[in-house]
Amino acid sequence: MTGKNFKLFALGLLGGMLPLAGYMMISSNDIFSNQSDIVINNDGVPNSKNANFSWSNAVPAEDFVFASESSLNSVVHVTTKLETTTFRRDIFSEFFYGPGSGGRELKQYGEGSGSGVIVTNNGYIVTNNHVIQNATEIQVTLNDNRKYTAEVVGTDPSTDIAVLKINETGLSSLPLGNSDNINVGEWVLAVGNPFNLTSTVTAGIISAKARNLNLISQGGKDNIVPIESFIQTDAAVNPGNSGGALVNTKGQLIGINTAIASETGSYSGYSFAVPVNLVKKVMTDLIDYGVVQRGYLGVQIADITQEMKEEFSLKNLKGVYVAGIVSNGSAQKAGIKKGDVILKIGTKTINSTASLQEEIGKRRPGDKLSVTVRNSAGSLVIKKLVLRNRNGQTSLISKSSNEKNIAMGATFRSLSSIEKKELNITSGVKVKSLTAGKLKSKGLREGMIITKINNDRIQSVEQLTNKLRTISKEGVLLEIMTESGIKDYIAVGP
Repeated sequence: MTGKNFKLFALGLLGGMLPLAGYMMISSNDIFSNQSDIVINNDGVPNSKNANFSWSNAVPAEDFVFASESSLNSVVHVTTKLETTTFRRDIFSEFFYGPGSGGRELKQYGEGSGSGVIVTNNGYIVTNNHVIQNATEIQVTLNDNRKYTAEVVGTDPSTDIAVLKINETGLSSLPLGNSDNINVGEWVLAVGNPFNLTSTVTAGIISAKARNLNLISQGGKDNIVPIESFIQTDAAVNPGNSGGALVNTKGQLIGINTAIASETGSYSGYSFAVPVNLVKKVMTDLIDYGVVQRGYLGVQIADITQEMKEEFSLKNLKGVYVAGIVSNGSAQKAGIKKGDVILKIGTKTINSTASLQEEIGKRRPGDKLSVTVRNSAGSLVIKKLVLRNRNGQTSLISKSSNEKNIAMGATFRSLSSIEKKELNITSGVKVKSLTAGKLKSKGLREGMIITKINNDRIQSVEQLTNKLRTISKEGVLLEIMTESGIKDYIAVGP
């Protein structure tokens, strides 16, 4: 190509590109705005729009800072000491000198840790029951490193909640929120002491509500029925977070962190908390009465599956199926029958056994409520009932009467005639529950039976608790029997 021809070609190419460039500049805004709004699938076909997204709007950093600052001083580090004492008998000495002679104590030691939440300015702290379950000594460390010895006010294995008390005032307590008003997708913070790393805050969202995972297992001891209606969150929770706070962006307590779902023992993406509305009721009962005042509906229930819907010709999958009725219970007296479907407790819609257990768990014996059911004929009926306790009573247990059954950190109950017959004994009382104290440290366990104290037969709970409260300087010797009928002795010092 000659020089003259090359110049003509270049001028022609430039002249053709200028209009194209001008068109692209004019149309560029439309082109790029369409690309940001349209999602192209694998076939090249536009099928949906993207929502406008900004990281500045996605993470409310200022809310996280406020919630963290307001909760850190209200979450404490709970450390426990565990001491187990077993008494090795000397049969030869006992033959000549009587029961307990020549024996010796064998001690084993351990420790544990967790978290707790200050709920009142005068020193009441909520934590998990499993954090302090086998403790003989409990120490609480505040965020400013002040340390206190804590006493157990009460425990509730059914919800895995315990209340502690330290002797201090003017503390920074965490305000209680309303767990009924939380929503899936809402931002939350988990505040606690994982792996003994004090004052740790992690963030996540509420992943689900009313989860029942069968994590609280009591093996049927003393007819304890676990109540599980967990808040599920993806905030990182690890060992040591148990008993710590689940906080909303307003800095309010909405749950007590309790468990993680993990095969390794460390966080794997799921963690669970007891809703604060249930915690509030349990906490108040333990402080005011020393025992949880629990009402029972008196039904056996099941979540409705597709198979059940077809088998029982149910209208839909909503509600909770009544699989059985307890004789003379609250439900039977109100006219609820087997085969009914419970749809509401009051105005609260019920769609799982967990949500039903939570609603009933927030109430006491004597409370009146309405239950909306759909009967086997398909009709909606509202039943009025009064909740009753395990013994079928509507009255509350007074703190004074409850204290008659408690001594040295142990709660006792009378033996039934059937239990006496099975063990071939005529006297004795049973250990119902234990908290941190001398009896636990000496090896006494739930389910054991105390038959004698200093060779005197125990005929009643009050007789035993009175004697334990007035232990002499020499201490006492307890004759005990395990649930399997094996006899042993425990020496308890003053």
